[in-house]
Amino acid sequence: MATNDQNTAESQVVAVRRATLADLLRLNNEHAEQLSFLDMAGFERLVARAFLARQTQDAGAFVVAFDETGDYDSPNFLWFRARYERFVYVDRVVVAPQARGRGLARALYDSVLAAAMAADAGRIVCEINLDPPNPGSLRFHERLGFRKVGEARLAGGEKTVGYYELSL
Repeated sequence: MATNDQNTAESQVVAVRRATLADLLRLNNEHAEQLSFLDMAGFERLVARAFLARQTQDAGAFVVAFDETGDYDSPNFLWFRARYERFVYVDRVVVAPQARGRGLARALYDSVLAAAMAADAGRIVCEINLDPPNPGSLRFHERLGFRKVGEARLAGGEKTVGYYELSL
């Protein structure tokens, strides 16, 4: 059962708006170590090609996800595509530091879950940085029920990611 804070957060999730792209890009690039740095053209392309792109009303948090048919060349996305026939891949989810603790990441994931279930995707997948570590993301995903299904070294061996899945 959702709490009042969760209900409030869920009601704030909307489709990504063109008017807020610059704010979302800035938020993305403030977390480039965990995500990846993008210019405006790259960010617009990412959002346009996504299966799902949602933000909070105040642009303090957003999520971008692709399904298995996505036009996306990320090595992490391609790892899942090589292994699963159907899935929704969460490419990035970020919450501004001042907006944390309000249930926004959970609300964004609830929107991904609803879309994945409606599409009969069978699973939601993502990668989480293990080295350099991202313990907050790992705890969050484990609480949602994600389980580790693989691991890879990337960026010339400078980064290790874990691959995670939530079966629907």
